[in-house]
Amino acid sequence: MTENDKTTTSTTSTGAGAGAGSSATSRRAFLLAAGSAGAAAVLSTACAGPSGTQSAAGQPSATPPPPPTPAPPGAGTPTAPACVLAVQAGAGPYYLDLDLVRSDITQGRGGVPLQLDLTVVRVPDGCRPLAAAGVEVWHADAAGHYSTGKDTFLRGTQITDHAGQCVFRTIVPGWYAGLAPHIHFKVRPDTRTETTSQFFFPENLLTQIYTHQPYARRTPPEHPNQRDSRYRAAAQTMTLPLTPHANGYRAAYTIGIT
Repeated sequence: MTENDKTTTSTTSTGAGAGAGSSATSRRAFLLAAGSAGAAAVLSTACAGPSGTQSAAGQPSATPPPPPTPAPPGAGTPTAPACVLAVQAGAGPYYLDLDLVRSDITQGRGGVPLQLDLTVVRVPDGCRPLAAAGVEVWHADAAGHYSTGKDTFLRGTQITDHAGQCVFRTIVPGWYAGLAPHIHFKVRPDTRTETTSQFFFPENLLTQIYTHQPYARRTPPEHPNQRDSRYRAAAQTMTLPLTPHANGYRAAYTIGIT
């Protein structure tokens, strides 16, 4: 299946998850409507929770295998833009509107660990940090598969704290369908608007990571990014700056919205 690459607008979307739309929407509406002080205070601990945060089924996420040796400094790893608008993109065919407020989204999926430290800012307001915004991420596992049906791995939502920040603990995604490996995300500053986009990865690190298990169960593409026109169009803005962290990688990124 080929992903939808149409540019999105900042409007409320209707959930695609069977049987999950109304409850997810109502809970998200409650969280966003609670206000920046209340919602951020209640959920700030979840936003910065430990890596052992439990999954929706109440089971702690498994520890992924050790990562490859990090690339040396200056080997093409980008620097995150300080305050620019996110390049909007389509949500793709695998988006599910679920109610999964959690920091650790691995849910037992193996792969090189990745910590996403995200900050949401309002670019027109002088890059003011945005509290109590819903940030949702979803992506493929090491084999290039998305969770569907009753599965919920590698999907989750966080609410930004008073500094506009939240944390996700996940894995580096695998490749599929001839597209550059990516992580989808949505930012909902309120119950009426949203910004949808995706993160990419430095190709030199991907080719190194994909020589290790569980990614190496398949023959990786020689150039996992360059095949994708969306990567070529948005990579300068939307590529994550990966740095070694614990037994994996960390990326700190500022998401600019209008």
